[in-house]
Amino acid sequence: MKREALPFYGVKVIDFGQYIAGPAVAMILGDLGATVVHVDPPTGPLWDSPANATLNRNKLLVEIDLKSAEGRARALALIAEADIVIENFRPGVMKRLGLDFAALQQARPELITVSIPGFASNDELRREWRAFESVIAASSGVFTDMGLNRVLMGVNPSFSPLPLASAYGTMLAASAAALALQARAGTGRGDQIEVPLASAVMEGLCYNSIKIEDYPLRYQTQREQEIERRRAEGLPMDVTYDDLQTFLDPFYRSYPCKDGRSFYVVCPSHKFHAKRCLQTLGIYDELVAEGLHEEPDTYLPASKWSSDVSLGVYPLPKFWADKISERMRAVFLTRTAKEWERIFGRGQFPGAPHRWLQEWISDDHAEMAGLMIEVDDPVYGRMIQPGPMAWLEESGEAMLTPTPRRKVDFEEARSTLRAVSSSLPTSVAIGEKKSGWLDGVRVLDLCNVIAGPHSVSYLSRFGAEVIKIDPATPLFDCWNTVIFGMTHMRGKKSVLLDIGSPDGRKLLEELVRSVDVVVWNATDRQVKSKGLDAEGLRKLNPDAIFCQMDCFGGVRKGPRTNYLGYDDLVQAATGIMLRFGGSMKTPEEHAHVGTIDVMCGFGAALGVAAALYQKQMTGKVGRARTSLSALSGLAQIPFCFDYQGRAPFNEPSGPAARGYHALHRLYRAEDRWIVIAASERDLPRFKDVESLEGLADLAETERVEVLSAIIAGAPADVWMERFQKADVGAAICENIEAIRAATARPADGTSGTERGSYSFSVYADHPSGHTVTHLDPYAVRPAHSGIYARTSAEKYGASTREVMKALGLSDAAVDELIASRTLSESWSGEYLPS
Repeated sequence: MKREALPFYGVKVIDFGQYIAGPAVAMILGDLGATVVHVDPPTGPLWDSPANATLNRNKLLVEIDLKSAEGRARALALIAEADIVIENFRPGVMKRLGLDFAALQQARPELITVSIPGFASNDELRREWRAFESVIAASSGVFTDMGLNRVLMGVNPSFSPLPLASAYGTMLAASAAALALQARAGTGRGDQIEVPLASAVMEGLCYNSIKIEDYPLRYQTQREQEIERRRAEGLPMDVTYDDLQTFLDPFYRSYPCKDGRSFYVVCPSHKFHAKRCLQTLGIYDELVAEGLHEEPDTYLPASKWSSDVSLGVYPLPKFWADKISERMRAVFLTRTAKEWERIFGRGQFPGAPHRWLQEWISDDHAEMAGLMIEVDDPVYGRMIQPGPMAWLEESGEAMLTPTPRRKVDFEEARSTLRAVSSSLPTSVAIGEKKSGWLDGVRVLDLCNVIAGPHSVSYLSRFGAEVIKIDPATPLFDCWNTVIFGMTHMRGKKSVLLDIGSPDGRKLLEELVRSVDVVVWNATDRQVKSKGLDAEGLRKLNPDAIFCQMDCFGGVRKGPRTNYLGYDDLVQAATGIMLRFGGSMKTPEEHAHVGTIDVMCGFGAALGVAAALYQKQMTGKVGRARTSLSALSGLAQIPFCFDYQGRAPFNEPSGPAARGYHALHRLYRAEDRWIVIAASERDLPRFKDVESLEGLADLAETERVEVLSAIIAGAPADVWMERFQKADVGAAICENIEAIRAATARPADGTSGTERGSYSFSVYADHPSGHTVTHLDPYAVRPAHSGIYARTSAEKYGASTREVMKALGLSDAAVDELIASRTLSESWSGEYLPS
């Protein structure tokens, strides 16, 4: 298949980015068909890494000195040919170099510019900081309280090499560029977009920063209760890894297998998964005989349950958690991890063996599905790289054979761009009111858990109208639906509908006919079973775009394509948990809820935008795809590659990791932890740091010890002042709770984009009856288009009657369907069951 079939074929991109985020956005646009010219300084890329081979595939590389008059003229000549221009420097850097994006966009209203600074341009405190990945992570609370395990083990803060800020920023910026592009196809108007990485990582971790006042005890895990107990009693956080296992839920933990490999089970919260798991293991009946209960309605207050336990609810009481874990552990030792993977996958309940990243890169499924691809790089030769992050079913095959990066001179770069013809409307629609990129687009959301619903919630901030469908009788427990839903149900109308019943099927078909986009996180098997595959959807609504997410899906089919799975499962399968834990005997989930889920949600939004653009430009209706596994490559982009002669896979790992080396590391100051993010080329800067003037004279082996001793002698604020004065990358390890407390305001109907790098809103009148504090929808900041502050998540089912009446049903007909359990207006008496 040729690149001409790709949705962004004909789009021209100039990439001034360095390091990860800027080049990654341009890489993704190039993967989707755009013609990309990447600009490096004459000395070469600022980050010398084999990862650049991935980040610069499908690109022409040209060296330009932006500090010279000739270089600026050449850069402006390339921009004159472009549809999209990307940079990721500190705010104001490009303008000082003579490339003023605001002026360029004003002169050419059709131009789309994307800036991805470390901190927001309206962040007076931090915008001039050297915002390396670790600086952003520390400032945004990523390294502090990095998961319940690390808190209990006393490993706090924790260093992680995953470039979460760059990964989230990449997907937000790529999706924003694509959304602006599809809007431009109708109006002719481009936009000037900013996506601060600090804001991006906060959005990626938004499920970790939500605060719910009077949080019911039934949702607190054993680990959370133990943390509270130790803090109240003044006890140290010194739990060993082995002792920590006793605080884990049996359906959310790792088990050693016969072959010595660990297997990760992720079966909590679902009505059938935990039961299928116990039945397959052969221990369900004996546990039921001993009193294990299945409460018929877990959405009742826990005080009204007929038992103190119910299978399929998270978390389980400690007595039952211990009992079930002990039985499961014994059974897992009877088979190899590979055997269990097949049993779980074919049995349709989630679990996966732990693998190292090196194993995943060469995994049979990853290769067959196109999750890992081969590229003949001019420097490293035959190289395995992550495959596409998002694609359209009809043209994805063309993305599996990208062209390797290629150096060219300026004239070839410009002539290549000129040879590509762009198609734009003849007039530019400029209104006084800031409209959203998706105003007038109707979306049907069939998703569950996090990745899928979050993708559609994200689309709603740009003006999409969303109808959310959930089963009339819930499949997941309220920890999974209501608590997560407080974040991803914002701005949606909630309908409870049994789409498997005959009447429910008819109503689903009516809804599908009424929308522009349908989104579902489901396997191919599930999609086909509901008649929403390409053929089935074409009969219902030939103009509707369908977007699908799953766990292991790729452009092609593989042996695990139809296996179920969640975020944590992909962490296990792709090496993230082994890196975080440090060994096969000590795997740990990577810190936060939704590490890959939210990234995948942004990937789905990118797919929807690409399909909308293709439809407007060509009339072709495409089916957008992404998967958790596809996005795991972006989360590990600095080391997710292999080639003959590659250096060992020795990135920082395990709880003892403090950083990469002495100059890029966590240190304890007199009062708090800080991170220094520097390299050998930064050594001259340390001569201007008080007390560290002689650092360059030390041997590398001495630096950690000497730096540790010196930094411990002064408060963190003092060190920050010294480092910032010398322009050395550094930051205090902040806490998410402290950031939220410092930047929250009463909800005022605004999106937070005017409030710097961090912004929260407090909803005292939340429909749940609780006071809820949310991160604002603020990471994507267009200059000319609107961002809508979404309404609070309504109670599940609150819009059932309204939506059904809009389809033409009478109140009596709705009542009849409610009586037959085809429809429901609520799962529970309380919004958040107590």
